[in-house]
Amino acid sequence: MPLPVISGVGFITSIGNSRPSVLRSLRELRHGIEPFEFFGNPNLQVKVAGTIKGFSFPTPNWRDWNWPDEFTVDRELLRGLAPHGVYALCALQQALDDAGLAASDLTSSDTGLFCASAGSPFLLANCLNQLRETRGERASPMGVVSSIAGTLNFNLAAHFQITGAVCGFVSACSSSSHALGYAMDEIRLGRQRRMLVVGAEDMTAESIMPFSCMRVLSTNPDPAKASRPFDVGRDGFVGTGGAVALIVEDAGLARSRGARVYADLVGWGQAGDGHSVAISHPQGAGLSEAMRRALADAGVASGEIEYVNAHATSTPGGDRSEALALHSVFTSAGARPRVSSTKALTGHGLSLAGAMEAGFCALAIAEGFTPGAAHLEQPDPVCDGLDLPRASLDEAPRFILNNSSGFGGSNVCHVLRRPN
Repeated sequence: MPLPVISGVGFITSIGNSRPSVLRSLRELRHGIEPFEFFGNPNLQVKVAGTIKGFSFPTPNWRDWNWPDEFTVDRELLRGLAPHGVYALCALQQALDDAGLAASDLTSSDTGLFCASAGSPFLLANCLNQLRETRGERASPMGVVSSIAGTLNFNLAAHFQITGAVCGFVSACSSSSHALGYAMDEIRLGRQRRMLVVGAEDMTAESIMPFSCMRVLSTNPDPAKASRPFDVGRDGFVGTGGAVALIVEDAGLARSRGARVYADLVGWGQAGDGHSVAISHPQGAGLSEAMRRALADAGVASGEIEYVNAHATSTPGGDRSEALALHSVFTSAGARPRVSSTKALTGHGLSLAGAMEAGFCALAIAEGFTPGAAHLEQPDPVCDGLDLPRASLDEAPRFILNNSSGFGGSNVCHVLRRPN
């Protein structure tokens, strides 16, 4: 069976817009969270966000948008893009360069594209408001393709002339993890030889502040303490956006091109909680099962996992549920992998999170380190027995488990391995 591997990565994130800057942030535990005023309203309780530096989307009009000079964004393409589409294009340019691929290498039918985003509430609201104000007589002709949940795959597939498998995934905070898992299967089943996996989200008030109504956003105004997964004082997650692109290839194809292989993708699993539309199973039942299925798919025992990149978003209930799931799969079996959540540094990227953290795991394997548990001062007692290193370690994990959980109890886990 063909082995899928990660042969290229691209990052537009709160902790850096390049592989070197992201690597430095992960090693040194530099967070990307800053004071942020939503809707221009200083009275709102939510005071911080994982900001994306160098990009600006002050209005819904693409003519007003700005991005760093090192990226090339075609003005005609902009008409159909949302802010997160710009992030995605820039991340994908990086990933292709990193993998040694040109746009012309993507047009054969053995290359596909799987994407994940929630769409752009920022642009959707603008489009619908125009329709209401003009009583249906006027709105942007690109309003639909730039704003709904499939906007990434619509635009990127057309722009790069993708003729292989193209699909968008919508499972809340597990979306890009699903995209990666099903991309692995496309390669393992021999349907495709190369898959582009892209997760992206707007970093706008319209994407983040609806979660305030659910009371799951942190109201801590201190950027260094607002996102603190597994800490007893955590009070909610910090929103962020950005994009991460992964080049996933058949190992034989990657090596025949002389491409660098960051990590082997050896297994994945998914399971539902069957519990609540918005709240994780209190005992972590679905996530426990997803982890076990991922380990079984990879043929790896729990004791072989050396690092777990936890989904932990810094919400009281979600982190507790995941800690119990980790106990169920690991500590109860005598295993004690290192555990951390890099959302302490980035904030929570929603549907972007799974691909972003898979990219971080690939860097950890390739560069020989284990990300630490940033901002952790007093671990919740439910974490007793878990190994939560306070600093990044110069230890090269052989096997990593990456966890994601989404609304409706949608749990997805991947196993990454250091290449032999």
